[in-house]
Amino acid sequence: MQGAKRRLLLVGGVRLHVTRLGRSQDPSVVLAHGIADDGGCFRAVATDLGRDHHVVLVDARGHGRSEAPSAGYTAMDHARDLAGVIEALDLDRPAVLGHSMGATTALALAATRPGLLRALLLEDPPRWWTHAGLPTELQRAHNAGMRATLTALKRRTSAELAAVQREAAPAWSDVAIADWVDATHRVSSRVIDSLPDQLEGNAALDWPRLVAAITCPVLLLTGDAERGAIVTAEAAAGFRALVDDVEVAHLPGGGHGLRHDRPDGYLGAVRTFLATVG
Repeated sequence: MQGAKRRLLLVGGVRLHVTRLGRSQDPSVVLAHGIADDGGCFRAVATDLGRDHHVVLVDARGHGRSEAPSAGYTAMDHARDLAGVIEALDLDRPAVLGHSMGATTALALAATRPGLLRALLLEDPPRWWTHAGLPTELQRAHNAGMRATLTALKRRTSAELAAVQREAAPAWSDVAIADWVDATHRVSSRVIDSLPDQLEGNAALDWPRLVAAITCPVLLLTGDAERGAIVTAEAAAGFRALVDDVEVAHLPGGGHGLRHDRPDGYLGAVRTFLATVG
């Protein structure tokens, strides 16, 4: 990314790789990626927002160029890491935009650190607020399938990975696919092996209570379930019932990777929302 500044921050004993774009005096936006991605997978969004925002991309522990400890990959672990980055960089109430796992991290952070964030933007987050208690058999089966899939993907060559993703996501740009390939090869096996522990740890949290504790404005970005999106209209309605200040932006034709499937609509919704929250 042109003009990007990179550094390693020691947060809670873990070295986290951080990339910054834009001017530090502009409003800050922190970008939190999904599992097996890294900060580079937000390239197009970061480049666009960096024109008038201070953009901070964080490689979560075990991802990208960050350190991979032997344990500590639950939502609360990632939320503490993100809070540590915000405090280490002395960011003044940033907005946090999270995708998938990163959206779960952002939810946990906003719920447990009220006042730290200016706003929350969630790109197709897992629907934790719709279920409380032990993981369901369906969740455990999905978790096991994800572990097997990621293990298999890491064994493939770059060319093979690019071909797989190009067939699965024809709307993605070549740059987005290349960044995804690079992130897939970089993600630590410790992240993949800890997936069962992540599921158990995240499911043990009282998500309805946590989500209801969020006080900052929220933008929920959703796609179409038939294209692979997680958040259904029913789940979005359930989220709105728990949080006072929520805007839902549905992007028709988008799947789980909304910013790649519908880049113009995605950036339009994000920019409009950021303008309304200062």
